[in-house]
Amino acid sequence: MKIMGQGETGINNAAYDESHIQVLEGLEAVRLRPGMYIGSTGPRGLHHLVYEVVDNSVDEAMAGFCNRIDVILNADGSVTVKDNGRGIPVKIHPQVGRPAVEVALTMLHAGGKFGHEGYKVSGGLHGVGVSVVNALSKRLRVEVRRDGGIFQQDYERGKPISDVRQIGASDETGTTITFLPDDEIFEDTQFSIEIISQRLREIAFLNKGLQINLTSAATGQAYTFCYDGGISSFVQHLNRNKDTLHSPPIYMEGERENVHVEVALQYNQGYQENLFSFANTIRTQEGGTHEVGFKSALTRVVNDYARRFGHMKDSDANLAGEDIREGLTAIISVKLPEPQFEGQTKTKLGNTEVRGIVDSIVSEGLSFYLEQNPAIGKRVTDKALAASRAREAARKARELTRRKSALEITALPGKLTDCTVRDPALAELFLVEGDSAGGSAKQGRDRRIQAILPLRGKILNVEKARLDRILNHEEIRSIITALGSGISDDFELDKVRYHKIIIMTDADVDGAHIRTLLLTFFYRYMPQLIEAGYVYIAQPPLYLVRKGKSEHYLYSDRELERFLAEQGRTGVTLQRYKGLGEMNADQLWSTTMNPDSRTLYQVTIEDAMAADEIFTILMGDKVEPRREFIQTHAHEVENLDI
Repeated sequence: MKIMGQGETGINNAAYDESHIQVLEGLEAVRLRPGMYIGSTGPRGLHHLVYEVVDNSVDEAMAGFCNRIDVILNADGSVTVKDNGRGIPVKIHPQVGRPAVEVALTMLHAGGKFGHEGYKVSGGLHGVGVSVVNALSKRLRVEVRRDGGIFQQDYERGKPISDVRQIGASDETGTTITFLPDDEIFEDTQFSIEIISQRLREIAFLNKGLQINLTSAATGQAYTFCYDGGISSFVQHLNRNKDTLHSPPIYMEGERENVHVEVALQYNQGYQENLFSFANTIRTQEGGTHEVGFKSALTRVVNDYARRFGHMKDSDANLAGEDIREGLTAIISVKLPEPQFEGQTKTKLGNTEVRGIVDSIVSEGLSFYLEQNPAIGKRVTDKALAASRAREAARKARELTRRKSALEITALPGKLTDCTVRDPALAELFLVEGDSAGGSAKQGRDRRIQAILPLRGKILNVEKARLDRILNHEEIRSIITALGSGISDDFELDKVRYHKIIIMTDADVDGAHIRTLLLTFFYRYMPQLIEAGYVYIAQPPLYLVRKGKSEHYLYSDRELERFLAEQGRTGVTLQRYKGLGEMNADQLWSTTMNPDSRTLYQVTIEDAMAADEIFTILMGDKVEPRREFIQTHAHEVENLDI
């Protein structure tokens, strides 16, 4: 369904030439403080370089001048991004007296995106992106096809080492940039095709009909992303491993006051809300006015519909927004000339006018859709009503889990053995599989800073349960009470009693399952713990190898093979640990719990969409996606106990 407001989406056909490259300031401090411009010099910052170059090509696509982008991971570690847009202007810039392409690549805040003559909307960092990429590259080559010619210029660490020169003739237009990240700046210059593919797929969904090709010259891997269904295809992709309430997704589109709005939504049988918003194709992870407008319209329309069609009585209280969004997957995409980003990471849209525009377009579109599709309307309201009843039951259950005092915690019989320190920054909580291992952990721990909570058996799979049932599960209730932070909407990070929550399970299939169940619980109901960096996975040894009087703990089959290759098998006694309970307290302390010698893996979330997909596959109802996932990743498995 398509709902259009006043004025259709426009393409700015104004001339794009040298005079549109505006200069605001020079390029100086980027190499000195790269983190200020790309976030970090680790993997995230490295991959951000690719996105910045691609975003320039996407801006050409949004302006209506580009329909294909090629991204190539070259064998020498460089990356090539090629588009068929208009090509960066190459003639002399009237203000600076240098070729415009050189100005764009060597001067911060120089680009064609400020006055809207070159671009109506853009997703790049207003000219910062490509110049920052140049500054942080060991070498960069730009090739422009326009004005009947092919023009080229080379750079080293941000400085031109050649003039712009014409190297041939061409009837085509577009820009090709090849850059090699500087190993003096980045900790690691190895690109991941999997990480890049996720962002490129996202961009293709958000730009209907844009074809993006990604290839790796070294491995031969190749992807092509092109979605004529746009964000409706995006929603279907996110829901592909879930049982949906209706198909296809509900789609709304409109433009008012130069703000173009697209919304696609689809309900599934699950209990999680998955709402992703974008402004000029940039992910707004902290939400903003477009999300507020969408939520307001959705809540109002569904409540009005439920009352008008008799699904709710006049005396019933309104459904809450969270009830209506249970099981919802939605994409909100707005494109506007002057996005104002706020928030801690500058990923929250702040334009006040956008709220009312989104609210209006969604209200009109969704009201029309529900009236035309009463069977789907009933399914949506029935699900929301069930969620409302469960929420009230969860509210009562939640009260039971709230920690009233330290005495209440220490009085948990046979459960938590607390530490003596009261500073959360120093305190560690070990979630330990089984009473036997829990006993060894209690004996071997550092009582001052380490608390132990043994877990009996496998906890509830929260992917298949509502919050009321989750809160009635004894083991989960013990975890919530021990942490002291509340759960879900009541979660308060500053009340968490331990800043290291360490999952310690056996190195076998059951242990891996328990670990996944716990991670699913934290991700779905306490994601702030992961975002704060509080969740860890302990790495117990898999083998104890004795040779003569010496003992060696080995943590993987690979380590064992390497040890035997170096030391030989003569006189070697090998013990394989199937469970933590097979180690005595001293062994458990020295190998797995001692802060000076242990190995911990910190749990992080780089991509919420990818994480949601993995937890849905691993812990959801559908078997076939799980089988495919296991078959695809089987070669990565270590320490498999069958």
